[in-house]
This record gives sequence, structure tokens and C-alpha cells, in this order.
Amino acid sequence: MRRTTVAAAAALPLLLAGGLVLVTGCGSGKDKAELSVSGAYMPKPAMDDMAAAYFTVKNDGGKADELTKVTSPLSADITLHTTEGSRMQHSEKLPVPAKGELKLAKGGTHLMLGKLSRLPRQGEKVEFTLHFADSAPVKIQVPVESPTYRPEG
Repeated sequence: MRRTTVAAAAALPLLLAGGLVLVTGCGSGKDKAELSVSGAYMPKPAMDDMAAAYFTVKNDGGKADELTKVTSPLSADITLHTTEGSRMQHSEKLPVPAKGELKLAKGGTHLMLGKLSRLPRQGEKVEFTLHFADSAPVKIQVPVESPTYRPEG
């Protein structure tokens, strides 16, 4: 309410001088997240019931967002994790900063998949849907790589 009052008060001299001013509460395209995903991969699981996945979510927009959930037909038990030192910790959401990125990588922030419905094969692609606090869900295909795969960057 205060923002509208201040904006209207600032526009009053222009209106009185015969100018036209448009004051609106709607944001521009720079006031939203613009998300893209790259570098996705899943090392071939070493165990029958657990896997990890990694990728980078880039946000070219002017508004931050949060990754809140990931779903996949491969597992009904996907959790978001952060790693600090040698301690892995479950997280309810992961920030995707405006004009920044959320990087999921070995030894750091990552996805854990438990209770796999089947063991994916190397070379196969696994579908994931990324769910965000504000943005529409994003579907990605994640290739299953050798356990020793090291992406560039």
C-alpha cells in the first residue's frame, strides 16, 4: 500500500504538468526467475537401492527461486542434500539466486534417490521433474554415466 502511495505522490507533479505517467504494481520480465538446467548426470548406481544425481540450475532472471522437490519414475524417495565438510544434511529447499546458479555436484549439494524401482543402466536417460517455489516445473533427461565420470567445469 505504501509503495503505491509514494509512486502516486511522485507522479502527481508530472500529471499536473500535463505529462502522462503509468504507475503499475505489475513487475517486468526482470522480476521473475528464468531457469535453465545443464550438466545433468547420474553415476551408475553402485547399489541396487540408492543413487545420486547432479546438475546445474541457472537463473538468468531478476528474481530468486527455490528448488523445493524433485520427482522421477525411478524413485518415489528423492531428497535434496547439502554437504558441509564431511557431513551430509537433508534440505527442504535449495536456493536458486537471481542472476546466479544452484550447482549440484559430487562432494557438495546433490540429489539422493532411495528405494529405486529398478537399477538404471549406463547410457540410459532417466527422467526427472524439478519443482520450484515460484516457477513452473522443469523436466530433464539425466544420462546415467560410468561411476568414474567427471564432468568438465
